[in-house]
Amino acid sequence: MTRYPRSRRSLILTALAGCLLLVLSPLTAQAAVRATDVKTLTFNIHHGQGSDGRLDLERVAKVIEASGASVVGLQEVDKYFDARSNWVDQPAWLAARLQMHYVFAANLDWDPLEPGKPRRQYGTLVLSKYPIVDSRNTLLPLTPGREQRGLQEAVIDVDGTPLRFANTHLTTYNDGERQLQVNAIVDLLKDAAEPTMLVGDLNAIPTSTEVKTLTTHWTDTWRKVGAGLGFTSPALLPVRRIDYQLHSAGLTPKSASVRSTLASDHLPVAATYTLAASSRG
Repeated sequence: MTRYPRSRRSLILTALAGCLLLVLSPLTAQAAVRATDVKTLTFNIHHGQGSDGRLDLERVAKVIEASGASVVGLQEVDKYFDARSNWVDQPAWLAARLQMHYVFAANLDWDPLEPGKPRRQYGTLVLSKYPIVDSRNTLLPLTPGREQRGLQEAVIDVDGTPLRFANTHLTTYNDGERQLQVNAIVDLLKDAAEPTMLVGDLNAIPTSTEVKTLTTHWTDTWRKVGAGLGFTSPALLPVRRIDYQLHSAGLTPKSASVRSTLASDHLPVAATYTLAASSRG
């Protein structure tokens, strides 16, 4: 057996250790990026009008900003809709203010009051710090004479991992209509290949048939990690939990909270999830 002087042996061992680190470091780096924490928020913003009656979209933006959310679902958003929101393009305004990507879904799409003016639209909005790579809006079943509702879906690239983020606002008026809307949502989302979130104002309490139908397919995040009753409506003295974040496998909830604010007639729900290793390609 060849024996080297001690100093030479040290150099050889150092070189071998360096080579081993070069081999292992890509594997270590790969392991390090396999889990991504994602902060989310759902908020019915009542077109920016607070529970104090004041229209203040900046106040809505500050609520979103303070939550630290990187993916946000908003309901009751106006786009050149009415004097009630000063004819503002709220999706574009919020996206610019928060420096986020966005996609807007118009469930109401009306002719302008004056020729040449933008169309009057009202619906849901997804904001994201991550790129939005695909989106669609599906109009949900409607009782004649009632307000059209929809399911907005956005596929978001979270550091290389696709997340399907669905945002909705179900009818206020009729349990039967709301159940039809829920059935349609299940059909649209149940076979999604990506880890999936469903957020929004469901206008139904946790014990309702509609919510029980949804939680057969997706987990109620609040039930897993929320503390307390999670009431969100009305904002000044909340007595009902009707705003939700639901999630599929591939997402592990870490925390959930209801944020206090006068920025709307609802309170927002914030959550944090880990996008697990099994959900990555």
